[in-house]
Amino acid sequence: MKLFFVFIIVILTGWLSSSAQSARKVENFDSSWKFMLGDDSLAKNNTFNDKKWRALDLPHDWSIEGNFSPKNPSTANEGGLPTGIGWYRKTFKLPVSSKSKNIIINFDGVYRNSEVWINGHYLGKRPNGYISFNYDLTGYLKFGNQSNVIAVRVDNSEQPNSRWYSGSGIYRNVWLTTINKTHFKQWGTFITTPQITNSSAIVNISTSISSIDKSLSLKAIIYDEMGKVVADNISSINNPDDATDRDVVIQNPILWSTNHPYLYKVVLQLFKGNELLDDYQVNIGIRSFRFDSEKGFSLNGVHMKIKGVCMHHDLGALGAAVNIRAIERQLQILKQMGCNAIRTSHNPPAPELLNLCDKMGFLVMDESFDMWAKKKNKHDYHEDWAQWHKQDLTDQILRDRNHPCVFIWSIGNEIREQFDSTGISITRELVKIVKNLDDTRPVTSALSESDPHKNFIYQSGALDLVGLNYHQEVYADFLKNYPNQKFIATETMSALETRGFYDTPTDTTRHWPQSSKIPFTQGNTEFAVTAYDNVAAYWGSTHEETWKIIKKHDFLSGLFIWTGFDYLGEPTPYPWPARSSYFGIVDLAGFPKDVYYMYQSEWTDKPVLHLLPHWNWKPGQLVDVWAYYSQAGEVELFFNGKSLGIRKKQGDDLHVTWKVKFEPGTLKAVSRKNGKIVLSQEVHTAGAPAKIQLIADRKAIHADGNDLSFITVKVLDKDGNIVPDADNLVTFKVKGPASIAGVDNGSQISMEPFKANYRKAFHGMCLLIVRTRKTKGEILVEANSNGLKSSSLSLSAN
Repeated sequence: MKLFFVFIIVILTGWLSSSAQSARKVENFDSSWKFMLGDDSLAKNNTFNDKKWRALDLPHDWSIEGNFSPKNPSTANEGGLPTGIGWYRKTFKLPVSSKSKNIIINFDGVYRNSEVWINGHYLGKRPNGYISFNYDLTGYLKFGNQSNVIAVRVDNSEQPNSRWYSGSGIYRNVWLTTINKTHFKQWGTFITTPQITNSSAIVNISTSISSIDKSLSLKAIIYDEMGKVVADNISSINNPDDATDRDVVIQNPILWSTNHPYLYKVVLQLFKGNELLDDYQVNIGIRSFRFDSEKGFSLNGVHMKIKGVCMHHDLGALGAAVNIRAIERQLQILKQMGCNAIRTSHNPPAPELLNLCDKMGFLVMDESFDMWAKKKNKHDYHEDWAQWHKQDLTDQILRDRNHPCVFIWSIGNEIREQFDSTGISITRELVKIVKNLDDTRPVTSALSESDPHKNFIYQSGALDLVGLNYHQEVYADFLKNYPNQKFIATETMSALETRGFYDTPTDTTRHWPQSSKIPFTQGNTEFAVTAYDNVAAYWGSTHEETWKIIKKHDFLSGLFIWTGFDYLGEPTPYPWPARSSYFGIVDLAGFPKDVYYMYQSEWTDKPVLHLLPHWNWKPGQLVDVWAYYSQAGEVELFFNGKSLGIRKKQGDDLHVTWKVKFEPGTLKAVSRKNGKIVLSQEVHTAGAPAKIQLIADRKAIHADGNDLSFITVKVLDKDGNIVPDADNLVTFKVKGPASIAGVDNGSQISMEPFKANYRKAFHGMCLLIVRTRKTKGEILVEANSNGLKSSSLSLSAN
């Protein structure tokens, strides 16, 4: 941890040093916008009066601020939150010194159908809600004391247009870049490592320049994580209209891996004589990887399983609005589980996610589309496909191709052109676009049709990897059905759980729903699904079932589980009021479900012992008790000090079980290896709710207006045991330079708003998210509930 902070300081110091001499100015453009939910065609004009509009900072998602309702046209499939049309305006000034420059505005993502005006001049429209894009403002700006107005209309009114929660608005960051007329082109630099040995690595730098000058020179400098120059190169540019290409050699390279994500910084400087015209920097990782049809996947020559999860882009109570700390927290929770890969389902991700995956050591399957020309929803991307798919795919590859974490491009998810011959021609077109921009990574598509004779995307012959969604029953015979092909399980499981809810017995696996053609009439009155791993959607499997298969065969390179976290929308198997998914290994609030510990026991080298369920039942009820464990040979269960027997995993078992008749008391599990105790865990029968406990993930946070502290709220009995059925309403107060960013509890059916100062506990827990302001100071958080002892904690904003 100490080395990590040293690294951050070094990077920031290096950045500040270089930016002081920088010819390129990149400003965060998120602050001081005005917003109106509604439509007014006059809002694009500079003279429009927006004084009554709401003032806010970006990123912003207006949908997450609304109320849940079955009447919202987004439907439960998109979370049942409001959509509509919104306008954003920002008034800003520019120095006279910028008058001779090019000024570009960059949007990381706007959902959706964004239209942009500068000083009343129409810049364009971008329908895709997930793609990054930019406009050149040069020629339409005023300088000095004159004000400029940028106006953005966002139209998310045509519904439904998504199969999951999308959010609405300018929900990713915005940047303003000021550069000289001669400059590095947007996303025009591509850095690869074509040759790597233990003693050296060749770093190839290809860069495109927009130039009004001649007789230019390019300097490339590569720094290690300590800020030391490890390689440099100066060369002349004979023809600025062509991409320049050069090799730089790093001696004794340190390789990037999931366990040691080492990053180098490449700084490019463009000169005319001694005048610095532009500079650009990018982090790179030196690594090699290979998919083999028989041996599976290897990174830097070392065989490993891809232990991945699929992730949608929402951040629970924060909605779609990008927040670096919230993304980092999700990744930290997954890293602790042993996860080493992320699939960006089913769209280009926020740049911040890729930056974090570079730094934290996650491989990324970077995915483009959920549909092509054939629709899945009435108003989805199929309406824009013909006009926009080439540009959108091109921009995604150009933007993301320098990230060492990105190791697979996916051109689609469960695309309906699998089932007709247009799948052949479109697949070849898309793969050609990708390969022309990046031929260093394999291309796949997530296929839901597992029969190669029926799948026209596969029959195109263009895919480097066969990506299968579900159909775990065919995995063992993959090489028989797909001779000499390379495998990746692009989407698996779709197992269902509600954190803290348990059904017994657990001897059979249930499929909810059983079929798309049969109405779902099973289930629980609580709209809950047992947290034992024995329920899955009809197209999927339990977690254990598919992992056992992937684990067994080397040629099965790995998998991406549906999903890492619960997400808003797609509440299979239940109808309204269910409004978020049951698929996650972690719930919407970020609290792990029990199966998290199965993966931790399988995917990490740390000792694990996890006992489930809670121990509050009806007298005499027969309860299935499970234990996940690792780094041990056996587990013994005790009830009130009496042994209930020793269990050992048999064959390919991933957990052990006992059937225990409930009486109040204490369950204690003890794991042993060679007779020595490894771990022990106790579960107590809890009494009545008596007090609140607050646990902050970070007590020292940054006073930057964006940093967050995620505070776990537990309802405990008088002895400190969590009360598993507690649903007490907890009210929060935050004093000092901070505010409440959101509240949640992980319930898939809660109609409580995310933007509030209260939340009911769900199975004894809820979550408070505190956001700093831009002022340093002490923050006091208080939690109160009728009949319970209150709790408080202090945070420090530095």
